[in-house]
Amino acid sequence: MPEKGICAHRGANQTHPENTIAAFEEAVRLGAHMIEFDVRMTKDKKLVIMHDKSVDRTTNGTGLVSELTLEDIEKLDAGSWKSKIFINEKVPTLKETLQMMPKNIWLNIHLKGDEELGEATAKVLVSEGRVHQGVIACGYNAAKGVKKVNSNIFICNMERQANRKEYVQETIQGGFSFIQLLNKREDNTIADDVKKLSKSHIMVNYYHAETDEEIANLFDAGVNFILTNYLEQALNMANSLEIKRVNYKTD
Repeated sequence: MPEKGICAHRGANQTHPENTIAAFEEAVRLGAHMIEFDVRMTKDKKLVIMHDKSVDRTTNGTGLVSELTLEDIEKLDAGSWKSKIFINEKVPTLKETLQMMPKNIWLNIHLKGDEELGEATAKVLVSEGRVHQGVIACGYNAAKGVKKVNSNIFICNMERQANRKEYVQETIQGGFSFIQLLNKREDNTIADDVKKLSKSHIMVNYYHAETDEEIANLFDAGVNFILTNYLEQALNMANSLEIKRVNYKTD
């Protein structure tokens, strides 16, 4: 698995409709080292890829994901809002998403829910044989559900992100595998924080960076994976720093 690189935030979301198979396929084609996506639970307890609480912004439908069935959501067009060329792009399920992903990149699975969602997501990750690459990004309650299923699943601590000092300390004390630091304009402590985390064998994700200068500085500070909305530009910058694009493997 890659030790550092670029994470495609919601897939290749600048050129493709976010959190869709089309966006993920483009991220794969471009050579992303990690792909981030969001998981929610439907009314009938199915797992779909959707960032917002409602389907309003990214589909032609309306309503909360939690109040719609999978059948309802499967009828929606999740592509036309971005461009006519993506007409009839669907909201994918977690299972469909995992099945199309190569097996040699990280999957940054951001949970939008609690313990029940954590447990359900972990079960799908196990059944699809993706424990080696899945990183479940969640709060403490969802993490309890994940650990019920498989204690070997990588978890990215998403609690207390606003207070950097406490967040770093609690992530170390909690024995998490990953952390996701947030972008700060005056980020003078990043190198020291990364050193502390690395000593505890915690991988560092960073949300987010868009410019070449930011990306170079973050890798220099020891950050492992940088989330970005400008995937191709970020991959080009990483490549100039000898962080090569991934050649994908399906088995």
